[in-house]
Amino acid sequence: MKYPRLLEPLDLGFTQLANRAIMGSMHTGLEEADNGFERMAVFFAERAAAGVGMIITGGISPNVEGRLDKSKLSTVEEAQQHQIITRAVHEANPEAKICLQILHGGPLAHTTKLVSPSGIRSRISPLQPAELDADGVERHINDHANCAAMAQMAGYDGVEIIGSAGYLISTFLVEKTNRRSDQYGGCFENRMRFAVEIVKRSRAAVGPDFIIAFRVPAMDMLQGGLHWNEIVTLAKAVEAAGATIISTHFTWHESAVPTITTRVPRAAFAPVTGRLREHVNVPVITSNRINLPSVAEEVLEEGYADLVSMARPMLADSQFMRKTLEGRDEEINICIACNQACLDNAVKGEMVSCLVNPRACHETLLNYSPVTTPKNLAVVGAGPAGLAFATTAAERGHQVTLFEADSEIGGQFNLAKRIPGKEEYQGTVSYYQRMIEKFNVDLRLNQRVSCETLLAENFDHIVVATGISPRTPDLPGVDHPKVMGYIEAIHHPEKVGKRVAVMGAGGIGFDVSELISHSGVSASLDRDVFAREWGIDFDNHPPGGVTGVEPFMAPSPREITLLQRKQTSVGKGLGKTSGWAHKMALKRRHVKMLNAVSYEKIDDAGLHILRDGQPELIEADTIILCTGQEPDNALFLALQTAGASCDVIGGAFEASELDAKRAIKQACYLAAEI
Repeated sequence: MKYPRLLEPLDLGFTQLANRAIMGSMHTGLEEADNGFERMAVFFAERAAAGVGMIITGGISPNVEGRLDKSKLSTVEEAQQHQIITRAVHEANPEAKICLQILHGGPLAHTTKLVSPSGIRSRISPLQPAELDADGVERHINDHANCAAMAQMAGYDGVEIIGSAGYLISTFLVEKTNRRSDQYGGCFENRMRFAVEIVKRSRAAVGPDFIIAFRVPAMDMLQGGLHWNEIVTLAKAVEAAGATIISTHFTWHESAVPTITTRVPRAAFAPVTGRLREHVNVPVITSNRINLPSVAEEVLEEGYADLVSMARPMLADSQFMRKTLEGRDEEINICIACNQACLDNAVKGEMVSCLVNPRACHETLLNYSPVTTPKNLAVVGAGPAGLAFATTAAERGHQVTLFEADSEIGGQFNLAKRIPGKEEYQGTVSYYQRMIEKFNVDLRLNQRVSCETLLAENFDHIVVATGISPRTPDLPGVDHPKVMGYIEAIHHPEKVGKRVAVMGAGGIGFDVSELISHSGVSASLDRDVFAREWGIDFDNHPPGGVTGVEPFMAPSPREITLLQRKQTSVGKGLGKTSGWAHKMALKRRHVKMLNAVSYEKIDDAGLHILRDGQPELIEADTIILCTGQEPDNALFLALQTAGASCDVIGGAFEASELDAKRAIKQACYLAAEI
């Protein structure tokens, strides 16, 4: 067996998990969608059928005050709705377990009735919570226990109670958010009483043969956060109160430390779980940036955990565990931790999906059924859009020829993977290479095709995915020798001078600035570098893991100015859940950021601009153009004029911001229909 630890069953006494893989909790937006329960049933059942040991749902509030959305479980009627989900999962795989996550939002709840232990507003919420009085505390404890009982009635195998992240339970634990003077405030024994009582009463409500996992804030990434001895004390106390499993969580949502973005090393936090595991007698779950069975196996082999939680990886590939079980792990469509279609969408209140797998959470809407009449298809361009279309169409049974002018597949992902912190993007390119081989796509590299050559081969349909051309601004001096396009800058950073002006502060401008300001090993590839750059002390574990630790990023080898014409703050258009980290990293390397500029000219002195109507000179040895893109659609227009049956997708269809999420989604929907 290739992964003996990961595929080993786990005996919980009253029940058994088929393996050590957990699909961790992630709010999807299906909870509020039309026919949401039916869609969630299909979503979870597909992962269960693939062989995952246990599934944990997105967070469901135990009452009105705790809701992050409309999702609540407190009544028999609501429990009956959830039976649609549990029945589907157990029918798909009788061995699979599914647990409901009980999540009370506390000061992060999206309701005017939100509450907290001391009425302290979270810095990331505009809403002011009310302080719970003694009766309120008692009611909320009982509401958690009632929610567990309703979950049992709904057919769930257990619950996970979230005691971390800045939600209600965690705000009782930390002194800075708990100023109470009653039995639920003051010393840590009192501050943890709320959590312990919830577990104790939940166990009483559901009896002994029901999974109760409790999510402990093992490293909350807060200045003045939990001490290590408090974390151990809490874990032991909830175990004694009746928890079947301890799950570890890292960070509050308001923390200024990235924990799940692609710039975080794989399994960076697993050793923290391993340290806690030594103090408890129940199985322990670890999580965060574990995206391959080989990584999960190593975590288990090292003794860091008993179970491994992988949420986004099972968005990226619903067949993750089937491929693992069958020894086909090289076929896994891996999570690249970009957050663009999952967490960014969730934060914006949009339906969650996955950049590399648009079917995620859309299983009832997007399916790749085998074709009855195969077509002979040509695809021009092997970037993300062309690759997604070609491999999906071939999977359905079409005969596909894929033309690529370059010597390798990947398109813009071959640029992205060169950026420090985005090395994971190579995984998507490798996945598509394997799918090309598996589904017998006729790949023709180093072939720049014309309208005439395509028409001569008598394809039934042609899909143009030729991508983009970088836009060159109409600016005096733009042809100066010191001007460089972003593609050349990414491929040859050694050609970039010491003083640099980066024109354009979109995603590409930030990526280029990240690359040319970086020195040494990428933090995403080295846990020690990551810890140093973000001020984490994994070895000594001060309060919160970060208290008193100064972040240190190696200084930039260049003097960089990042400029944009927009009036908005630089970086505002970046991803909701990762953009702040990109911006903070550049600021720590002293990259200067200027908004609301007008570009005047380029000459030997550098880049001349206007700010607030006043002329300024950015002295620069190199000026890098990140000034947008134009669709490279000439081939499509020629084919259209010639009357060919054709479509255009990806950047060639719409070039704005090089949106791989949109490009892959468009490609997959077209491939499903053709």
